[in-house]
Amino acid sequence: MTWASIDLNADLGEGFGRWRLTDDDELLSVVTSANVACGFHAGDAATMRRVCERAAERGVRVGAQVSYRDLAGFGRRAMDVPPAELAAEVAYQIGALEVFARAAGTRVSYVKPHGALYNRVVHDAEQAGAVVEGVLLAGDRLPVLGLPGSRFLETAERAGLPVVTEAFADRAYTDEGTLVPRGADGAVVTDADAVVARSVGLATDGAVTALSGRRIAVRARSLCLHGDTPGAVELARRVRAALEAKGARVEAFT
Repeated sequence: MTWASIDLNADLGEGFGRWRLTDDDELLSVVTSANVACGFHAGDAATMRRVCERAAERGVRVGAQVSYRDLAGFGRRAMDVPPAELAAEVAYQIGALEVFARAAGTRVSYVKPHGALYNRVVHDAEQAGAVVEGVLLAGDRLPVLGLPGSRFLETAERAGLPVVTEAFADRAYTDEGTLVPRGADGAVVTDADAVVARSVGLATDGAVTALSGRRIAVRARSLCLHGDTPGAVELARRVRAALEAKGARVEAFT
């Protein structure tokens, strides 16, 4: 399978106050969709405003990257949040980002869970339902990004939300098509050449080599490039150049 076009998304705005993690301005010159932290795992009001303004200037789509309320753990710690509370917090994060997106002359175009929440809703139907409820509560029936075959995308589709499948070139996969937990050996692919090659394979073949060495199908419309990895900007440029060299059209899915 080959996509006629592929979206490149990156996690942006993941700073807080004077501390900055991602090179937002440079990444916004490469990616087509920006997953903007909404203050629960990273980000603050000034950062959200700045990233929305820069994204609007460059024609990059703005997405709400919603998470558990976990600034200290960067949203990567497992948490048990009651569904009604989680739904409200998801809607709250989307609404906060929408204010700054509108002020910048754009809109929140999609929603993507972050970190522990992203991985939880792959299998947990209750938490997946809570995130979907939060998206619906925020209004506009926004598209959602998630792992192919996840309970999250299944639940969102049943609720009438547009779903967008996503892949990760710099994360290791299990034979079942899920992400290897970050704490496991080999969970993050650090070799730049390997990340570029995996990106091309995902976009043009719809497949990736799992940690076991087995080739598995991963049919994704959007490819995530993590902004918090060393050399993230140069790697993103290499990935985009390699995709375009293979004839893939790099453009937003919305």
